[in-house]
Amino acid sequence: MAATLRTAMRAAPLRQARSMGVAPMTRRALVAVRSTATKAPEVADYAISEKGAKDSLEYRIHFSQNGKQISCWHEIPLHAGDGLLHFICEIPKETSAKMEVATDEPATPIKQDTKKGKLRFYPYNINWNYGLLPQTWEDPAHKQEDLGGVAGDNDPVDVVEIGSTQLKMGGVYKVKPLGVYAMIDDGELDWKVIAIEANDPKAAAINNLEDVEREFPGELQKVLEWFRDYKIPDGKGANAFGYDNKCLDAEFALKVVSETHGFYNALKSGRRANNEELSLI
Repeated sequence: MAATLRTAMRAAPLRQARSMGVAPMTRRALVAVRSTATKAPEVADYAISEKGAKDSLEYRIHFSQNGKQISCWHEIPLHAGDGLLHFICEIPKETSAKMEVATDEPATPIKQDTKKGKLRFYPYNINWNYGLLPQTWEDPAHKQEDLGGVAGDNDPVDVVEIGSTQLKMGGVYKVKPLGVYAMIDDGELDWKVIAIEANDPKAAAINNLEDVEREFPGELQKVLEWFRDYKIPDGKGANAFGYDNKCLDAEFALKVVSETHGFYNALKSGRRANNEELSLI
């Protein structure tokens, strides 16, 4: 992998894993990924406001910084310094309302997903905090050849935060990336980054997947099974996972983050046409 971030973002992140032997990032490349971050705002700088009644089609959570409305997708930086990433919590652990950032609405607030005009709920509670990485995008025009040519799902990259605390819907947190699953949902690639909130009591002891297994035995398998099976109660089939259902390591997760950050930058700058009519403000 070349030393520059531009090359890192262009390179398909799974090419090193063709035989399930995921090649580690070089020290030089890893530094390149992290060195792009400018000084990140403190998480406390961000505030949220609610509009509409909860559990309604009109409910929205808007974000602001120093009293000015912002887009959480566009204006909260990806990198949080010290190798951490910013994470926006859409769905707190042990809840079931399927909340999401509305990437097609101005200022991209959080809203509840709908289907046929009705609010969507998971069939049972999600057991982790769930949300997204700002300034990332899974490009539906990019085919991942190492996974049979599946393309991105047109959303920011998802995060499964495995810490012990229920986080706040709309909260902005610093997280440590630990690994990533390559979920394939209805024929689309839907990365699931595994992370832990930086202030979690166990965060200092967890830096890789082996640490996760030691501190949270069986947790990675539980994540896999939950996301594999959650559509079954609604009469749909199980979701698939690439790479023999394995969770790839933290260095690999950083490659995914780097590439999808590159896709986002191309979209936001206009170098990639906004054919999907997403809100870029």
